Amino acid sequence: MKTIAPFIFFLFCALCGYSQRIIYSAPGKDDTRRMNFEIAGKVGGNFLIYKNIRNSNSISIYDNDMNEIANVEQDYLPENDKLINVDLFPYPDFCYVLYQYQKKNIVYCMAVKVDGMGKKISELIQLDTTHINFTVDNKIYTAIVSEDKTKIAIFKINSRNRKLYTITTLLFNLQLGLQRKDRMTLKMEERNDHLGEFYVDNDGDVVFTKIHREYSDNISEASFIVKYSDVDSLTNYTIPVDKILLDDIQVKVDNYSKRYLFTSFFYTQKRSNIDGLCFVVWDKSSREKVMFNKIEFSEELRREANKNSNWRAAFNDYFVRNTVIRKDGGFIIGTECYYTTSRYNSWNRYDYLYRSPWNTSQVDYYSINSPYNGNYWSRSAWNSSNTQSERYQAENIVIFSFDKTGNLEWNNVITKEQFNDESDHLVSYQMLNTGGQLHFIFNVQEKRVLLLNDFSVTRDGSVSRNPTLKNLDKGYEFMARYGKQVSTKQVIIPCYARNNFICFAKIEFN
Repeated sequence: MKTIAPFIFFLFCALCGYSQRIIYSAPGKDDTRRMNFEIAGKVGGNFLIYKNIRNSNSISIYDNDMNEIANVEQDYLPENDKLINVDLFPYPDFCYVLYQYQKKNIVYCMAVKVDGMGKKISELIQLDTTHINFTVDNKIYTAIVSEDKTKIAIFKINSRNRKLYTITTLLFNLQLGLQRKDRMTLKMEERNDHLGEFYVDNDGDVVFTKIHREYSDNISEASFIVKYSDVDSLTNYTIPVDKILLDDIQVKVDNYSKRYLFTSFFYTQKRSNIDGLCFVVWDKSSREKVMFNKIEFSEELRREANKNSNWRAAFNDYFVRNTVIRKDGGFIIGTECYYTTSRYNSWNRYDYLYRSPWNTSQVDYYSINSPYNGNYWSRSAWNSSNTQSERYQAENIVIFSFDKTGNLEWNNVITKEQFNDESDHLVSYQMLNTGGQLHFIFNVQEKRVLLLNDFSVTRDGSVSRNPTLKNLDKGYEFMARYGKQVSTKQVIIPCYARNNFICFAKIEFN
């Protein structure tokens, strides 16, 4: 025992010091950049990833070591010329596949349940249909899920009458049983009225914003609209701007406290520099505003946030990327500096940010087209890569923490410099919430090689750069922004392997 005791002690210390590690999947022969994919998540102990290659639709099943143990063809899905969109909603023991396709002049919204091995375990479920007189090139239905995943809402917006939108919502329970279907109208009085993204809370209430911009400028009027689960109407509430101009309103549902949080950068003058960050907290029970606060950025923070520009304009290229709700009623807001440069055109925040988040290419229907997509990758995203010598740049991250009364607790800066001349797929970051810490994962160029870095932020705002991740292979380039957290301490991130293939890396945090 005396002989082996030092060895056991050394082994124990090594295990305690172990922090993060990466496990890579092997890319399939057809898993090229032209492949569409979506990371579903962890189902039945396996990791499910949907793949679309030409007319093949399949779900790849990976074990805990990222070995592909099966690739199951989803033969119920139609061919690509008819298939419009696929969404996946994972649960511990199964996964819902929601899809929509067009057949003649009808768009079908369908669903099916698959197990942890990607096999169909239910009949096809028709959720809704829409009669149209044109060929669809983007989705008509948008599906959203509540935080506890007990409510799934599907909606469509008919915008044939530009001044009076028709919104149809369908609310389903965990078993995809239809709870309500409602058809409502929404007045869009002004040309520059826009709708934000939709969210559904754990009660089944749907919330979204409606804003008005003066000539694609700052927000001069703002409201949010709630579709309560037990009524067939929309309720409009004004968001007070308090003599300031808002930039772009982000919504976060606080299911712990039954509140809605609305966050935005703000200006005090039109087309001036961003002055600070403001937020409104609205309580569902009392149906009234319970908190409003705005903080103006200090000169010290501005200089730290962007050392390469005029300090007064330091936040002009920043966007709100993440909002984390704490159980104690506080919240954390993450922002990132993002911009593009080109030899032909000067980048303008107003031109980039103030595009409507809705795709208006349809004749009659709007579809959500978020400019900051999650973990869905499509070949159209690759085909839209830069062809005009445009450089995509993502730089520092600034994090703000507020207590339950809305007072600023702390702020801190994670310094980074990222750029890519081909597309924006390798820039920006992925955030992982492990409960005690927030991890920010992103690429950093070192000696002409992109290396994945991990910075952690503790509850008191301390920022630390963690040691290089174990098994970090220089032959892989990570698309961190398309990653997805699949458990408390695991995230899956797609990678370029040998430059032309796509594989998936699981990062484990201990």
